[in-house]
Amino acid sequence: MGSTRLYSKGRVLGHKRAKRNSSPNTSLIQIEGVATKEDAQFYLGKRVAYVYKASREIQGSKIRVIWGRVTRPHGNSGVVKSKFSSNLPPRAFGATVRIMLYPSTI
Repeated sequence: MGSTRLYSKGRVLGHKRAKRNSSPNTSLIQIEGVATKEDAQFYLGKRVAYVYKASREIQGSKIRVIWGRVTRPHGNSGVVKSKFSSNLPPRAFGATVRIMLYPSTI
C-alpha cells in the first residue's frame, strides 16, 4: 500500500510584481491540479510549507521550514497569492512547496 499524502504539491513561480517593481512580501504559487479561479477557492486559507535543507544543524536537523498561508487567487489560471512568515528567498523560485489540507472549511 502506498503512502497517503496530507498535502498538495505546489510550485513557487516568484514574487508578486509589476513591470518594474517586485513585492517580495507576496509569493505566487501554482498548485498541482488547479486550473481555474473556482478550483483555487478551496485552497484559500490553507497553510503552505516551503521545506529546504541548510548546511548547519539546529537541534539535530538540517531541515528548515518557512510557513505561509494562501491568501487569494491570482488571475484565472489557478495561481494563488500567499504570504509567508518571512519572505521567500529568490532561490526558492521554481522550488516545490506543500499546501497543507488544513485548516479545513468543509
